[in-house]
Amino acid sequence: MRKKTVLNIAIMALILSFFVTPLGDYSKVLLNKIFSFSPKVTKEDNREQITDYDWKLKDGNWDFFNFKKSKGKVVFINFWRSWILPSEAELESIQKLYDVYKDEVDFYIITNEEREPVEEFMKEKGFTFPVTYSIVGDPMPVDGSEPPQSYLLDREGRIVIQKSGVADWDNDKVKVIIDKLLMK
Repeated sequence: MRKKTVLNIAIMALILSFFVTPLGDYSKVLLNKIFSFSPKVTKEDNREQITDYDWKLKDGNWDFFNFKKSKGKVVFINFWRSWILPSEAELESIQKLYDVYKDEVDFYIITNEEREPVEEFMKEKGFTFPVTYSIVGDPMPVDGSEPPQSYLLDREGRIVIQKSGVADWDNDKVKVIIDKLLMK
């Protein structure tokens, strides 16, 4: 075999490894992190308002509760799935945001998966934010049908940030926005 043929086979094997091996998963998560940016803030005139806080959810202990408990508070909502690579890429920055604001902002990191794989994923990744479980078929005040999907709500229930896809939540821009919302 010629050198060029061997080199081409090696390059193709490397590219193929990104699709069929764990190396590819790690690389895809890393690329999602690298190309995630701070989410855009919705202009005040264009902010939609949550009007119905009657939303049933389950906490990490699988106990039912109602989203009404967050009415009048600053709220961060993220829809995710453990098996969706962009969700995994985003969760690290959400964990850092949670570590800073866990006592001031209500966090809803929501999945519709079963408890066991989620708990395993959380343990494996070292995440400590509270997981919330949605009830499939129950009406929701925001769209979470295509994770990752995130929202930041002000105290009046207006959507300050709505982001589809991966975002970097651990940055000064987001923290300034949250600090302003907490001061109001």
